[in-house]
Amino acid sequence: MGLFDDEFYSTRISRRTTKLGRQQMPGFPLRSRKDWGAGRLVAVSAVSGAAIIVALTLALGGGDGKPASVEALSAAATGLVAPGDAIQQTVAASAKVRPAVVSIVNEQAMQLPDSGEGSGDELPLPDGGEEGQLQPASVGSGVIFAKKDGKAYIITNNHVIEGAASLKAVMIDGESRPAKLVGGDYITDLAVLEIDGKGIDTIAKMGDSAKLQSGEMVMAIGNPLGLGDSLSMGIVSKTKQIIPVSLSQDGNYDWEQEVIQTDASINQGNSGGPLIDMKGEVIGINSMKISDVGVEGVGFAIPSNNVMPIVDQLMNQGKVPRPYLGVYTLDLDAYFAQQGFLGGEEESEGEGSGESTEEESGGPNLPADVTEGVIVLESVGPAMEAGLQFNDVITKLDDQPIRSTMELRKYLYGKKKIGDKIEVTFYRDGKQQSASFKLEDKTEEEE
Repeated sequence: MGLFDDEFYSTRISRRTTKLGRQQMPGFPLRSRKDWGAGRLVAVSAVSGAAIIVALTLALGGGDGKPASVEALSAAATGLVAPGDAIQQTVAASAKVRPAVVSIVNEQAMQLPDSGEGSGDELPLPDGGEEGQLQPASVGSGVIFAKKDGKAYIITNNHVIEGAASLKAVMIDGESRPAKLVGGDYITDLAVLEIDGKGIDTIAKMGDSAKLQSGEMVMAIGNPLGLGDSLSMGIVSKTKQIIPVSLSQDGNYDWEQEVIQTDASINQGNSGGPLIDMKGEVIGINSMKISDVGVEGVGFAIPSNNVMPIVDQLMNQGKVPRPYLGVYTLDLDAYFAQQGFLGGEEESEGEGSGESTEEESGGPNLPADVTEGVIVLESVGPAMEAGLQFNDVITKLDDQPIRSTMELRKYLYGKKKIGDKIEVTFYRDGKQQSASFKLEDKTEEEE
């Protein structure tokens, strides 16, 4: 278990983190000076060895006296770092990006705690605060990727900024600056923020995620557990992994995300921070991890080549325009599960999903052979204007069979554009019907 209730995304603040700096860290007991004899001998030997290596390096290198980190940074910038220079390479790569990494603080209004139904008493707000007063509700990370007209722009995750009444970006030196939301997209879980660009000199370079290879060394930079600037290292486990996600966080998978899988530690608070390669280029935005008993080293980042087209749209339009069908749906198999049906076996024999049973349950009225599709829970916008109603079951979009909300979204967002005509095939009262209409852009009122 982690410090947070949310084990998938990684944004909540725990009070324990604020006390961490004042407590003795477990596993590192204080030692008496009397126990230092052997340690001193090892330290002296190490220092002596290091001095010899430095002397030889200066002699072989012409005695110019340049620090190794400076030489490594220069070499990394030109891509000429040899495989044997791994330590200098990681130092140089992280040094190029770390000043551009910020912590994102999501502030929300304080609300009176629920004292329980019927108690009649209001519980006091924590720390003596007042209702409506802003306080940090979650924390994440971000990376500065552009600077224009005196403003600096930050990429982060949409779930990091979700529900915020106010946003702040905390720089590597601890300076806090107000942040303005330029735009966010919950489908791809990306957002762009704007801050004052005064004094910001380091801009992270976006790399080409298509060039990644499995086994390649990468580093994750961010604000894990609210502890501030932190770095972890690992390898690319898989360059392209498709994982199902629940956009509404209700446990029902209704979208698929293409991600980079890595074993670099991505902990609570790393969300929105960069995943970088050994050239110091951002090749992904850390987004999520799997946190479960027996699971270690499975973290995910959105590939940079998928990030930038979305970021460009957020910068230009403040959102990602997508065709809007106007239906809120429930997968038919999920409905059957809720009703206690076993699904395919009984239904294929003409039992379980007959008209009378579904009418009695208040669900859709379907022929026995219709076992896949999505139930319309509510229709708005273009779907409502076309006549779609509650309990209609959509089975096709154009000629594409639709078996789930995920397939509906993938077809809609991948194959259609705003203004395109679409034909929806659905069942109502046991009979197949169809409706054709134009797809529209979602208005602010409908969002």
